[in-house]
Amino acid sequence: MARPKIRLGLVVSIGLVFLAIFLVKAKNEMADFEVNYKAGHRLAMGETLYRTSDSHWQFKYSPFSAFLYLPLSFLPLPVAKALWYILILASMGCILVLTTGMASSLSSLSPFGPALLAVFVLAKYLLRELQLGQINALITAILTVMIWLLVRDEPASSRRRAWLAGLLWGLATALKPYAVIFLPYFALKKKGRLLAAGFLTIAATLLVPAGFYGFRGCFNVIGEWGSTLARSTPILYASQDNISLIGFFIKWTNHVLLSYILYAASVALLAVLTLLTIFRGKRLSKPILLEGALLLLLIPLVSPLGWDYTFLSSYAAVVLILIGWRAFPKPARVLLAVNFAIIALSIYDLLGRQTYAVFMSWSVLTVNFLVVAVALIMLRWKRTA
Repeated sequence: MARPKIRLGLVVSIGLVFLAIFLVKAKNEMADFEVNYKAGHRLAMGETLYRTSDSHWQFKYSPFSAFLYLPLSFLPLPVAKALWYILILASMGCILVLTTGMASSLSSLSPFGPALLAVFVLAKYLLRELQLGQINALITAILTVMIWLLVRDEPASSRRRAWLAGLLWGLATALKPYAVIFLPYFALKKKGRLLAAGFLTIAATLLVPAGFYGFRGCFNVIGEWGSTLARSTPILYASQDNISLIGFFIKWTNHVLLSYILYAASVALLAVLTLLTIFRGKRLSKPILLEGALLLLLIPLVSPLGWDYTFLSSYAAVVLILIGWRAFPKPARVLLAVNFAIIALSIYDLLGRQTYAVFMSWSVLTVNFLVVAVALIMLRWKRTA
């Protein structure tokens, strides 16, 4: 009887903490949400979503993404912020609960400790997502549910789950194209029904704006989206907070063409390592958990605009590494411990303005999470996940 009360008390305490964070800090911030809230209002009015006059605060997501904010745009901004804040928290809770549940099959020990420690390691990125009012937690939650469906589905195939997983993948891709990283994986796994459902979902989302703009206007707004990305993306490669591989090479070489070559080579190398990881797991009962975690981890690195807070998608990878901790030799455990400490403690308020600026301009986090990716691949090589 005491244990349920303790859990309830813990949930209430956590809820009060996040309520305090919203009232004291987040409600006056959430700048990225305000951009998307404005896009929802423009969609309702049938106005163009992409305007150069917005400068840095341009809406850069797909036209379909604006539909997510359409209902919220009819509410006062403070109320809309509160609801979005709750949605982000719910998404984070979904990621934590489903990941912990899936990981519980990998060890006889409780995964609660590793799950909690992973939250601490990634706390900076989770809190930054809340501070900005971003959408990455929601998309990661959608993809985590997709992976959960596929984990439950193995080895026996289920049409319904395949179609539902495909719908979720298509929805995540429509909201932010970086989810397309799963496309080659599903093709390799011969997930035909899943891909069919995903492509149908993506096609439907491309046509949804026609309800506000008409079919000709729909294609025009999609073209404006493409133009906005082409125009605004390259100038952000060298941004301090861009931790993608292309950003890493731009900062270190200060040479655009060479950076593109190195980026292409590094992505190709990661693709080969991922392929070998998949082949290594062919005889495992539930290989998709680690493979899905690896692809989620690679999203911020491969995406040209991978911001530091996007690394919240690495939660499953961190949990799996912590669960399989004893499978690593002692020198690797020391390296990983230091690596996780750097990831957790690279905080602006802790390092100070100048040190933090240097830390981010060197793209240290890019290297940190490449180490996490290598560690995850090592687990597969030891066949522990």
